[in-house]
Amino acid sequence: MRFTTLDEWLSWQEGLNPAEIDLGLERVSRVLQQAGYADAFACPLITVAGTNGKGSVVACIEAIALAQGCRTGTYTSPHLLKYNERIRINGVDVDDLSLCQAFERIDRAREGIDLTYFEFGTLAAIDLFREADLDLVIMEVGLGGRLDAVNIMQPDVAVITTIAIDHTEWLGSDREAIGFEKAGILRSERAAVCGDADPPRSLLERAEKLGADLKLIGRHFRADRRGERWDFVFEGDGFEGLPLPALNGEFQLSNAATAIMALKSIKGFQLSGEALRLGLEKVRLPGRFQKIMERPEVIVDVAHNPQAAAALKAQLSTHACGGDTHAVVAMLADKPVAEATGILSDQVDRWYTAGLASVARGLEAGDMAAAVERTASDVKLSAASTVATACEQALAAAEKNDRIIIFGSFYTVAEAMRYFASRAR
Repeated sequence: MRFTTLDEWLSWQEGLNPAEIDLGLERVSRVLQQAGYADAFACPLITVAGTNGKGSVVACIEAIALAQGCRTGTYTSPHLLKYNERIRINGVDVDDLSLCQAFERIDRAREGIDLTYFEFGTLAAIDLFREADLDLVIMEVGLGGRLDAVNIMQPDVAVITTIAIDHTEWLGSDREAIGFEKAGILRSERAAVCGDADPPRSLLERAEKLGADLKLIGRHFRADRRGERWDFVFEGDGFEGLPLPALNGEFQLSNAATAIMALKSIKGFQLSGEALRLGLEKVRLPGRFQKIMERPEVIVDVAHNPQAAAALKAQLSTHACGGDTHAVVAMLADKPVAEATGILSDQVDRWYTAGLASVARGLEAGDMAAAVERTASDVKLSAASTVATACEQALAAAEKNDRIIIFGSFYTVAEAMRYFASRAR
């Protein structure tokens, strides 16, 4: 074996291909073929693409399928605290040894092909899912869809959540261009589900050209809330009186409905109402409006684009606090930082900015502070070099009835969670 520890494997993979993001299917397809792997699993596969909501939809699908008694394989990215979070079998993170063994098999098969970090992980997930006796595989697309490594596999159901402006350097500058890239996961005459209430024309045209059996939220299925319950409505064949999903945010009803529609689109899959109710009650997704401390209330959220910032704003408006709101933010340099922070500016009484200098594409501390200052010049601002320092400053300034919201990226939330975990020890 090339390496004996997971950290060694991951460190090596980071430098194997000099480009952090290198979209295209040629490399990963060749390695898949050289490994002798087919581009389909022995069980159904659901792939999930979209700008926001992918993680929530995947989590709902997984939780409901597990409650149904299915053996599941789930692939997501990025991770928060441990790489193992990316690959789960039956709801449990894959252990270090299994990952190292899968990496070794992919390393032997690649025959010198310079895979990216994400491509290596995707192939390892495929390898591990092939070795397991699974009833369902769920794979989250990393970036875009058409040229993402996950797209080498042939899905039985392709899911596209919301489509918004993000990753413009790779996907295009408007929703039509981005929608075209997301629609790349659709397959001819296969089932497809879209959870965007206003899908781009490019997506609809691609589905029509392929003859995909596309189900649209608001047209073919919907979520009707009735107080603390809701109904999944689908062509006279829905579910009534469902519990609200155990994920924060009104928008999670649309994500849950999209997940249910995806499962109902699998040929021969009989979804029971009891499994559906149990799955919705048990679903968990760290880093999404997650409370990690009381008094002052501390909430972390991976929101990192304007659409996600608007959803976070709605959450903050709904969950009023008795004091001030302190916001800790650090973002990547290729994100619309001013727009995202501007959306939240009227919810925040004091900002604490930080840099992500240790992260590829991370925005420097000075630039982060300058971006917030431009959009929130009338609000107090404290600048720090690291997320941990910004959290420390916010915690020192906050009163017991205040709240602290920490957002901007997965890296930001991960650093914050580590900081507060260290305080608890």
